[in-house]
Amino acid sequence: MKNRPSGPAAPPEARPLARATGACLAAAALLAPPAAPAQEAGPPAPVGFVHLTDVVQTVQLDIRYHGRANFLGRPVAGYDAPTCIVTAPAAERLRAAQEELRPQGLTLKIFDCYRPQAAVNDFVAWVGDPKSQAGKAEYFPDVDKSRLLELGYIAERSGHSRGSTVDLTLAAVDPAHADGLPTHGPLLPGGEVDMGTPFDLFDVKSHTDNPDLPEAVRHNRQFLKALLARHGFRNLPEEWWHYTLESEPYPDSYFNFPVR
Repeated sequence: MKNRPSGPAAPPEARPLARATGACLAAAALLAPPAAPAQEAGPPAPVGFVHLTDVVQTVQLDIRYHGRANFLGRPVAGYDAPTCIVTAPAAERLRAAQEELRPQGLTLKIFDCYRPQAAVNDFVAWVGDPKSQAGKAEYFPDVDKSRLLELGYIAERSGHSRGSTVDLTLAAVDPAHADGLPTHGPLLPGGEVDMGTPFDLFDVKSHTDNPDLPEAVRHNRQFLKALLARHGFRNLPEEWWHYTLESEPYPDSYFNFPVR
């Protein structure tokens, strides 16, 4: 979930990104996890943003910040739905990557996409709360939480807020018939390819090119990196899961519309 700050710029003209009827929203509210801390939601989605599953129907979503399976241990501010929003160019490049993967028995599995500034603010506030340590064993076992900003694991702005960055991994299309996959080693529970660490582990083991990992893990990380490089994405070296579109359309704009 690395944050990549740079100078702000005014966002382009905005329009709503509607997705569900009032009846559907009411039903979903009955099943939703407890709400994240209330924060200003910001403007609606700008022109040029899309829901990834409208472009790539076969992609798998596991939007961690909408639920409890994240380092905060609760839903994050700004995530009103477990969906992936990205810029249209990023969606098209991910579609091409998925089309290359599917004949090989693999699929992209998405953890996070566009991230509103409200969510980033929630991360920063969490760092300042020493009482909240629920995720330490899984996400930052060897790092003092109070140093996460200092060490660059969390920052006050995120490249995700520009709309062309995704956190993702690979998974088998059919885990029960996974022989012949181009990745190495056994699959993880749920069919994910073994990348050596969990998503969002704040540790040097998460560095993409860490040489001290098993050969199978290094192969799998390089397979993902090469795939996405062919489709115009660059990796953040400190996080094997983090990829940004090289030609992102809003390189200096940080948005704050909710994920819904």
